[in-house]
Amino acid sequence: MKKANNPVRAVETTIQVLEGLKERNGASITELADHLDLTKGTVHNHVSTLQENRFIVKNDNQYELSLRFLIFGEYVRNNNILYQIGEPEVQELAEETGEIVHLSTEQHGLSMKLCKILGENAVGERFHSVKLQRPDYLHYTATGKAILAFLPQSRVEQIVDEYGLAEMTDNTIPDRAALFDELKTTRERGYSLNDQEEVEGVRAVGAPVRDQTGRVLGAVSVSGPISRMQDGRFRDALPEKIKNTTSVIEANINMTEIIPTSGAR
Repeated sequence: MKKANNPVRAVETTIQVLEGLKERNGASITELADHLDLTKGTVHNHVSTLQENRFIVKNDNQYELSLRFLIFGEYVRNNNILYQIGEPEVQELAEETGEIVHLSTEQHGLSMKLCKILGENAVGERFHSVKLQRPDYLHYTATGKAILAFLPQSRVEQIVDEYGLAEMTDNTIPDRAALFDELKTTRERGYSLNDQEEVEGVRAVGAPVRDQTGRVLGAVSVSGPISRMQDGRFRDALPEKIKNTTSVIEANINMTEIIPTSGAR
């Protein structure tokens, strides 16, 4: 992303304060100043302004992010066409598979979860709930690899240059050459595999969602414990189910995009 020629330092500090409160799950002025290595006066000024504008609330001596952020988040998500069209379909997929289903997109080179749906046998509910609160790297998740596989190679190179290839387990893709080989295979077969690359004992399958021009909009994944994700299901049954789901989402998005504007004939 192109950097601002003249970044506004006050805005950068405000962002630091907000991120610091999120990281610490609330803090006093002193705690936040120490955490951010800023003066208490600077932190107090920013916190006070944010509180006046209802972005921060104070409970006892602790400042916390307010629920106003929920309004912004819901607004952004509900205006995303992939979420609008995809959420009912991933709900159905979760009911059909009994596992956890994610609908994700890419922004700023990271995986952003639009929603997670729990099937009746889903495991790791707390883990997946926390994942919704932060972006993920793309190279070790099923949705991430499905997205990367259909991005231009130059864009993938930029993402790897910026974020590297963090190793989560012994199975995480270790280098750029291996990643590009994996993405080539993913493109050829139409789905991605996460074979314990993020969490030991957990496998996931993903497939991309693309518009009528071929541009990748996001991806859908199903994840579960390795005991229920043996090769027959992992490499055959689930990929077909997920691709069926993404094809329905794609068709609905494409039809939405060609609806004539009001007054057109």
